[in-house]
Amino acid sequence: MRIVIAGGHGQIALRLERLLAARGNEVAGIIRRSEQGDDLREAGAEPVLMDLESASVEEVAACLQGADAAVFAAGAGPGSGVARKDSVDKAAAVLFADAAVRTGVRRFVVVSSMGADPAHEGDEVFDVYLRAKGEADAYVSGLDALDWTILRPGSLTNDVGTGLVRLEAHTGRGSVPRDDVAAVLAELVDSPATAGLTLELVGGSSPVSVAVKSVAGN
Repeated sequence: MRIVIAGGHGQIALRLERLLAARGNEVAGIIRRSEQGDDLREAGAEPVLMDLESASVEEVAACLQGADAAVFAAGAGPGSGVARKDSVDKAAAVLFADAAVRTGVRRFVVVSSMGADPAHEGDEVFDVYLRAKGEADAYVSGLDALDWTILRPGSLTNDVGTGLVRLEAHTGRGSVPRDDVAAVLAELVDSPATAGLTLELVGGSSPVSVAVKSVAGN
């Protein structure tokens, strides 16, 4: 498969690129800064230089030509303000989805956040973030041209992955290592039977492949 990842230099994305490349896939990661390219190459991915905050849908569609799947893993990051929650966490996700539709890339996986909700209330930066993520998820899930899956991890940690998770429509609060989020994403990309599902993810007791198979087709 050829898989294009938005937010290719993110902590989860770099882990995902390594996993996908190790499986023999052709992986490309969209990055904003050229100096990030070496990290992607080391992970086995082709860096694609593009700023999703200023790119046109035509430019993004050109990146997606020939792809079998797309993963939106971009985020403004914890140090960003309110404006970039809208321009990255929401608008860039919408742009990437529109480009996938235009290019005919059906398989579309979104890295969202537990608690994402377009109706989330509050004016703190994290409230705005959850609202932006929720609005992006709602937009993607309304596109019939995409076989979408939305993954909402709990609190992210840099602990070494255990390979054991809980993946359900509603898991309740919890934490999960970024290693395990990437492992679940790698399985989801290759599991079209999970299309149409919004899933929460925390640490648990099920091996990743078993957890994904158990929700597939539900």
